[in-house]
Amino acid sequence: MQVVETFGKLIENWSDTSPARAQWLLKTGWEAQNLKNQWKPDRRLLPADRYMAKMMMDAMLKPLQKPEQSVIVSVFTPCELMQEVGLNPYNVESFSCFLAASKAERAMLQQAENSGLSETLCSYHKTFLGAAEKGLLPRPKCIVYTNLTCDANLVTFRRLAELFDVPSFAIDVPMQQNGENVAYVADQLRGLAAFLEQQTGKTIKEDRLIRRLETSRRTLRQHETFQMLRADKYIPEDLVSPLYAGMANNILLGTSEQEKYTKLLLRDVKKAPPAKGKRIYWMHTIPYWSDAVRDALRFNPDAQIVGCELSQTWTKDFDPDKPYEAMASRMVYHALNGCVSRRIDHGIKCARQAGADGAVWFCHWGCKHTLGGAQLAKKKFEENGIPLLILDGDGCDRSHGGEGQTATRLGAFLEMLGGVEHE
Repeated sequence: MQVVETFGKLIENWSDTSPARAQWLLKTGWEAQNLKNQWKPDRRLLPADRYMAKMMMDAMLKPLQKPEQSVIVSVFTPCELMQEVGLNPYNVESFSCFLAASKAERAMLQQAENSGLSETLCSYHKTFLGAAEKGLLPRPKCIVYTNLTCDANLVTFRRLAELFDVPSFAIDVPMQQNGENVAYVADQLRGLAAFLEQQTGKTIKEDRLIRRLETSRRTLRQHETFQMLRADKYIPEDLVSPLYAGMANNILLGTSEQEKYTKLLLRDVKKAPPAKGKRIYWMHTIPYWSDAVRDALRFNPDAQIVGCELSQTWTKDFDPDKPYEAMASRMVYHALNGCVSRRIDHGIKCARQAGADGAVWFCHWGCKHTLGGAQLAKKKFEENGIPLLILDGDGCDRSHGGEGQTATRLGAFLEMLGGVEHE
C-alpha cells in the first residue's frame, strides 16, 4: 500500500511542476500493474474476473499510449460506432476510478474546485477535469457525450471540449420511453456516424455495424444469464469486479473481448460451489477504497455483493438489424432514464434475479438522481421483501468517506440480515 501512496503523491506533485513527466509516470505505473494482472493475478477471483481486470487496464492505457486514437466519452454513450472507426473509449468515470485507485485524485479534485467548479459536482467528473486542467491527461481526437442520467455531463464535456480544443458531439436523450423518442435518438446517432467518419476519414459500414450490435446483444444476454445462475452459487467478490462489469458493459459493449468475458462467466458459474452467506445487490457506484466496505464485503463468504446496477441498465430487447434504432433503444429505455421508479423497479428485478437477501442504495455525493430517489427506493424495495440500506458516501473522493458511520451502519445491516456478528 505504501508503494501506491508514494506513486499517487508523485503523480500529484509532478502534475504541478512537470505534467509530461507525471503523464509518463502514470502510463508506466499502469503498464506495470497490467503486467502484474497478467502474470500474478489475484487467484481468489474467478478466471473471468481476472481476465476482466486485464481488459479494463488495457482500456485505460490506450488513451495514454495512443491519445490520437481515443475519444472522450460519458459512461452511457454507445461506443459501437467509435469501435467501427478505430477510436478507443477514454471514459471520464472509469479513468477517475483508476486515478483514485492510484491515490492521485485529491490534487485533481482540488484543482477543479480552485478553477470554479462546485464542491457538489460529481467527484468522478471533477477528478477528470482537474487532471485535464493540470495537463496530466493527453488530448483526444474528439469528444462524444450524452445527457443520459447525469446532469454533470452538460458541464464536464463542454468544458473539456474547450480545454482540449477538439470537436465534440452531444446526444440528447428525452426522458420519456416511446418509439418517437427512439427515432429521434437514432437520427442523432446517424449524425454521430457522419461526425466520426469526418474526424477519422474512415467509413462506417452498416453490415459491420449490424454484426457488432449482434455481439452487443449476445453479450448482454450472456451477462443476464450469469446473474440468474449465480443465485444458487457462491462467487467470491472483491469490490472492483462489479464496477469493472458496469464499465465494460457500457464502454466496451460490442467488442469480442467483452463477449469473451461473459462467456467466461458462464463457464465459471457452472463450476462454482453452492451459495452461502448473505447476498447484497448494490445500487449505484461502489466505494471500493473504503476500509469499512472492504472489511464487510470483500472476499467474505458470510456476505458478498452479487450484482451492481451499473452493469445491468438494459431493460428492453433490440433488433441488431436496425443498428441505430438498437443503440437508441438502449438509451431511451435505459434503466436510469426517466422517473426514478423505473430505476427502482429494475433494481428490484435484478436483485431478485441474483438471489439477493438485501440491497444497498449508495448515495454518491453529488448524484442528485440517486439522492432524490433514496427514500422511495427504500419503501419499494422493502414492500417487495428486500431490506435496503441507504448508505451515504463518495465513490471517488476519500475526503467524503465517513468511515466510522459506514462501518456502523453496514455492520448493523448485515447483522440484521443474519450475515455477520456486529461488534
